[in-house]
Amino acid sequence: MNFIRLLPVFLSALLLAAHFLRDGQMALVLAILAAPFLLFIRRPWAVRLLQIGLVVGGLEWLQTAYNLIQMRQLTGEAWGRLASILGAVALFTFCSALIFRLQPLRNRYHRPIKQENQAFHEH
Repeated sequence: MNFIRLLPVFLSALLLAAHFLRDGQMALVLAILAAPFLLFIRRPWAVRLLQIGLVVGGLEWLQTAYNLIQMRQLTGEAWGRLASILGAVALFTFCSALIFRLQPLRNRYHRPIKQENQAFHEH
């Protein structure tokens, strides 16, 4: 069930990887494709790192939308549909970072801190 909850994270990573593949930035493509594997590390820092990546990815989509809209405006081409699509992709990517606020995922990635020597505290 957690895989279904995490599906937006994987889809966002695939979309970002495809975006950078178009520019030929293979190192970035590989890093983005590897990022979801952080989910196998059940620690809060892994989730935070992935969330930061998703927020940066959302900002990249907004920057790309801005640049493409500027080019289309200069050439007199229609840009409304482009803005809608890239805006939706950016919103999806930002929302993917919020997936980890769901209770089942919070339980999975935010383990309670165990006492180092529980027997010592009981005596």
